[in-house]
Amino acid sequence: MTEIAIVGAGLIGRGWAFVFARAGFSVRVWDKDPAVLARLDEDVAAMIAQTAAFGQAGPDPEATRARIHAVPDLALALQGAGLVQESGPEVLEIKRALFAELDLLADPGAVLASSSSALLASVFASGLPGQARCLVGHPVNPPHLVPVVEISPAPFTDPAVTARAREIYAQAGQVPVMMAKEIDGFILNRLQAVVLAESLRLISEGYVDVQGLDDTIRHGLGRRWAFMGPMETISLNAPGGAADYLNRYGPMMAALARTSGREEAFTPEAAAKVAAAFSETSTPETVRARQNWRDSELAALAQHLAQRATPSVN
Repeated sequence: MTEIAIVGAGLIGRGWAFVFARAGFSVRVWDKDPAVLARLDEDVAAMIAQTAAFGQAGPDPEATRARIHAVPDLALALQGAGLVQESGPEVLEIKRALFAELDLLADPGAVLASSSSALLASVFASGLPGQARCLVGHPVNPPHLVPVVEISPAPFTDPAVTARAREIYAQAGQVPVMMAKEIDGFILNRLQAVVLAESLRLISEGYVDVQGLDDTIRHGLGRRWAFMGPMETISLNAPGGAADYLNRYGPMMAALARTSGREEAFTPEAAAKVAAAFSETSTPETVRARQNWRDSELAALAQHLAQRATPSVN
């Protein structure tokens, strides 16, 4: 089975290590900070303790843990890897320098993938001798519990590399979303930005408070979106399917879209209102505790969805 190298052992990097190890891959992890690397085994053990009860730590949790190896030397971590998953800082200069080093050190046939949330491969990999093997594999936090990965190749990425990345991510149990071309923010963050902008506007202008807004998503849209997307949602909300829905409600939705929030919604005043609603749970300690609660809920949801999985209609 393909060996995997993880570059960066922070929250996303160790989540990726867990994803691949759980699926049976041998995983080597490097981080420039020795202290972060020294905590890796402890962090993985905590992830196993949190997810094993929900069947999300692999068929043999201890085997999952044993497949993850901290390697202090980058060249050794990359040696023999078929896919390199970079999860370093979201800073263009750092990513450019890091990809130049990865291109120099990794095996010629290795796929070089970045966990970038916004930076495009055409920007940080352009001009590298091995630019054709570079792309973005953008996960959602935490990747070991939210399986979608957006694969965004640059115009210069070899299609065979893109296909290979898709194959490896699928073997690891992720859900690859293939982007036909690059766009800033990829797909998920662009959708999230629009929902967040309108949410902030509705709160700032006094239509609803923070709790009411979150309840609308959590107990409304989120209930459906946990197992089907907005396109399938509308196809089930009219007798004749999606075309019928858009004929009936398209003009109304278009009018609402024209009055929805955009970049002007991201104001200091809006930030203050939202921060005030979470004032008692915004210390590093309480945020970490709430993250642990979130991850346990996601593990339980993943178990439920796996047990009730049905074939896609697409």
